[in-house]
Amino acid sequence: MSWTRRLLVILAALAAALLAAPAAQAHEERPVTLPDGTGSVPVYRTGEPDLLVCKTDRADFERRVSGFPDALRERNLKLFERCRKSGYRHLQQAVDAVDRPGMNIAVLPGLYEEEPSLPKPTGECARLKARKSQLGYQILSYAQQARCPHNQNLVAVLGKKDLQIEGTGAERTDVVIDAKYQKLNAIRADGSDGVYFRNFTAQRTTFNSLYVLAQDGFVIDSVLTRWNDEYGFLTFASDHGLYKNCESYGNGDSGIYPGSASDINDGYGYDVPRYSIEITGCRSHHNMVGYSGTAGDSVYVHDNEFDHNMGGASMDSAFPGHPGLPQNHARFERNLIHDNNADYYRYVADGTCAEPPVDRGYEEGVVCPQISMPPGSGIITAGGNWNRYENNWIYGQQRAAFVLTAVPAYIRGEEALSKQADTSHHNRYAGNHLGVDKAGNSRPNRTDVWWDGQGEGNCWQSDAGPSSPRALPACGAERGAVSGHADRLFGEPVKLAQLLVCADYNVQARRLPAGCDWYGARGIERIEVQIALTVAVVLALVGGVLWWRRLRGSRLATVVTGLGAIGLGLDVAGSTMGLSASYVPALALLLTGVWWTGIGLVLRRERPWLGWTTVVLGALTLLDAVDKAVFMIPWIPLSPAWVRGLLGVVWVLWAVVAAARHGERDTTDAPGSPDAPDAPGSVDASDAPAEGAAPRSAQTSAPAPAPGPAPAPEGDAS
Repeated sequence: MSWTRRLLVILAALAAALLAAPAAQAHEERPVTLPDGTGSVPVYRTGEPDLLVCKTDRADFERRVSGFPDALRERNLKLFERCRKSGYRHLQQAVDAVDRPGMNIAVLPGLYEEEPSLPKPTGECARLKARKSQLGYQILSYAQQARCPHNQNLVAVLGKKDLQIEGTGAERTDVVIDAKYQKLNAIRADGSDGVYFRNFTAQRTTFNSLYVLAQDGFVIDSVLTRWNDEYGFLTFASDHGLYKNCESYGNGDSGIYPGSASDINDGYGYDVPRYSIEITGCRSHHNMVGYSGTAGDSVYVHDNEFDHNMGGASMDSAFPGHPGLPQNHARFERNLIHDNNADYYRYVADGTCAEPPVDRGYEEGVVCPQISMPPGSGIITAGGNWNRYENNWIYGQQRAAFVLTAVPAYIRGEEALSKQADTSHHNRYAGNHLGVDKAGNSRPNRTDVWWDGQGEGNCWQSDAGPSSPRALPACGAERGAVSGHADRLFGEPVKLAQLLVCADYNVQARRLPAGCDWYGARGIERIEVQIALTVAVVLALVGGVLWWRRLRGSRLATVVTGLGAIGLGLDVAGSTMGLSASYVPALALLLTGVWWTGIGLVLRRERPWLGWTTVVLGALTLLDAVDKAVFMIPWIPLSPAWVRGLLGVVWVLWAVVAAARHGERDTTDAPGSPDAPDAPGSVDASDAPAEGAAPRSAQTSAPAPAPGPAPAPEGDAS
């Protein structure tokens, strides 16, 4: 790493340390190691079950199965008779009876509230010593979970190998496991390699419905999860996993969360040997976000639907304590991601989410967002590398189809300078169907791409529509081929400020950051508008005074100052338009750059250092316009906006001093000089005698000079 890049990385680390909001722990768990990868994806087993679970009310059971197809109804009636004699009344009882690998548990249609597991812990289990999470629950060791399985779990599947749990109903809602908001998890499978869940519903928890932890091999097949404070499905630190035909809704974080999937592809490019988790045929809707994954590594997500959430899908490197950071190698293909424009922050603002979970109205559509999320987004990558997003349908998003931002390593608790700029790199967005549904109907996104500008090797399809920045590196025909070489250590300064402001969200404290449009800020309330307006006012005042005191006698300075005023106005107008601004910001930069360049050329003779500095500032501004609207300038570690902003602060101070010291002129600032401005008592260059001529008073009595051409002036004041 060169010394200049090392210096910039140090500055990035300092900026993160000083400005970043404290990161909440979205999911806190005991320290775990990733599986060794020797397992396999379990296969569904047919045949008669080993253990049965049912209730004993025959009339209720017959009512539940009355609408089933004949063969399925007859099978359930036979199983019911067997279960009444030798079965169990609660799922936990059957799990506890498993005494060997490879057993099957069949759960007959009914509502299972697991009454023996519901009471609060007593005795030794009430006195466990363990660190508490930020959300207040204890982070228990595996031994503590085994000793007190129902402190946090309605059903605990601990250390059971190759276990299959299946509902026998016609639909997944025929078997319901209900935690009644009294447990952290409805079902927890921990250290149970080869577990297979099929055909039931789990619901109403203070964290997540179905939790799979530290397992090499699992399947979630035709399972529904709903109405949880955090997640529907949470799989963590696991390998050889498969979600298929699942559904989740009404969750305060995400419906589907494959966090810290086994990091088997770290060190590879786009082409990898295999993926650790596959997710297919699922629908996740009406959640904060449909899919999310902190350290969601090596996950293959295809042929799913993520809709009517606040955000469609996200993966990130923003939370500490997750193995496998930074996030890498997710692959999204053929997914429908649409209409993720819900506004659930209103339930935080009005106090609904401060009520106990049972009183919040989850079943009526309330969702309590647990973290900061830009509503109206399709796929959000907050600090990820080597991800592929190809052949997806993304439409109807009121913010952006794709959002890509960097996350300094400091945010995830890593302070090594070499890591501070290790995201987001080599993310490929190609061949997606943007702004159109599968039937070919036009359903435009407000913008197709919102990128903070940081990272190396990121590329987008050439037919992407409106984007910010407007100029994007294009993907080549082969993976890894990118037109242009954008390698930026920092994102755009205004976008970074926006992200920092918006991240300061806390659902427990009911803190919705002012200045962020994610939470409803409009117009002048938004941080980006405030920044643009502040800059415009300062530059207009300083530039106006400078023109009046030193430059108003120059036609060039007057014209470009007018253009600069228009540019500053357009910059403010563009900031109010947000994602709809298109070329307005670039046009504003163009006019502002012309202003600085023009007045710099005029100033350079009177005050050379200030003049040439102003010309450089104008050139940087014009370069910034090219960078944002034409193509990203390659091989530079910082956007021109950073250098322009820092130099602009110096220029403002310098210009104020120059305007205030109007009476003190340099030797070139003399009456008759081509660039001298009009001032009280001075004469215009056009009225001054030619060089070497006598004063006007002497000319009136002196003989007329010999005929001949008059000497030409050295320069035009304009």
